[in-house]
Amino acid sequence: MSDSVVKIIGAGLAGTEAAYQLLKEGVAVRLYEMRPLKTTPAHKTGDFAELVCSNSLKSRDPETAHGLLKQELKAMGSLILESAEESQVPAGAALAVDRIAFSNAVKRRLSRFEGLTVEYAEAEDAGKDGAYWIVASGPMTAGVLAENLKELTGGFLSFFDAVAPIVSAESVDMTKAFFASRYGKGDAEDYLNCPMNKEEYTRFAEALIDAECAEIKAFDEGGSVFSGCMPVEVMAKRGIDSLRFGPLKPVGIVDADGKRHYAIVQLRKENSPATMYNLVGFQTHLTFSEQRRVFSMIPALSGAEFLRYGVMHRNSFVNAPKVLNSTFSLKSDGKIYIAGQLSGVEGYVESAMSGLIAAKNVLASIRGEKPFLPPAETLTGALCRYIAGASAKDFQPMNGNYGLMEPILCKDKRLKKQMYAKFSDEALTAYLAERSS
Repeated sequence: MSDSVVKIIGAGLAGTEAAYQLLKEGVAVRLYEMRPLKTTPAHKTGDFAELVCSNSLKSRDPETAHGLLKQELKAMGSLILESAEESQVPAGAALAVDRIAFSNAVKRRLSRFEGLTVEYAEAEDAGKDGAYWIVASGPMTAGVLAENLKELTGGFLSFFDAVAPIVSAESVDMTKAFFASRYGKGDAEDYLNCPMNKEEYTRFAEALIDAECAEIKAFDEGGSVFSGCMPVEVMAKRGIDSLRFGPLKPVGIVDADGKRHYAIVQLRKENSPATMYNLVGFQTHLTFSEQRRVFSMIPALSGAEFLRYGVMHRNSFVNAPKVLNSTFSLKSDGKIYIAGQLSGVEGYVESAMSGLIAAKNVLASIRGEKPFLPPAETLTGALCRYIAGASAKDFQPMNGNYGLMEPILCKDKRLKKQMYAKFSDEALTAYLAERSS
């Protein structure tokens, strides 16, 4: 349909989603990916759409904000959502994936298009050749590209992001653990629960508070912790019971004997064969030796083999309200788009959404059509509008949540969520029908 070649930097969630949306419409794409030639402190592979933190894309219940966003992306033909559903592992009401299978599914779908050229190199000159660019280089963007973007955007803001550890399934003491999902949602074996009594919990929490954290490296200096990725040790310092109201909350979980516990650490399957489990909510910046010492105080993990320790690193993002439109294009240059966490969205699905919206708007610009922006009644539309319209003075990354949408006056919380889902579905269906006519 066009001789244009759209250049995309980064084969992460946003970059691959953007590439897919363009390729399936006949637009050629040159995709730049520096891995595995050059990596970051967070990545472990050179795979497309590598999930560097949790393997969960969160809830798929359409009555939750995360589920609603997935429902919207499915309606818009999302590559990431299709690939996640193909490679999912049991996780109750959540959509969790086998990381390797997920990356393979993304790459396989993209490889079907003849219009795709992948260049394994570090792109540096975004926007200097008059072409359309989608910069989805991720929150660890550095080097010449970072300097180039700073010139275009007026600098970065930053926060710290933390990654949870993974343990070997066979090393978990099953005499002190049990399978169960919270409130019985999903399959009973979706989560492996490691209970603690009051004495065990108190001893663990106190050790966590006093544990040694890793040295902050030069590239990590000057950031602040984003609440959505709060390190478990930071949370513990907010009060001895803070963990029991956070990742260790025992509410809705009972063992085979119907017994409730004082605190529970949940483990979630990391891969399809269930040979690995990650500690849910245990993002951390403790030293590796301290992680082994303190986390082994959890009775069921006393002999745990840690396959990956938690790490922490700085994430960068632009001051979106100052520099981006709701289409994710730069206000200063309509041919340059910023997508993914670099744009100020936070979360896997949100990153994919930004790549999808950016690509659809590149497509609209090439075709001479009006911008592609779903209605404000959708979570996608609400988040896009927030990114461009929030306060630039204290802008922080944002997950998809109901607080972004117009309030619905209804005291019944469940009914209100159902109404959000209904209004979103109706608005998006009508919008997509209008665009295709």
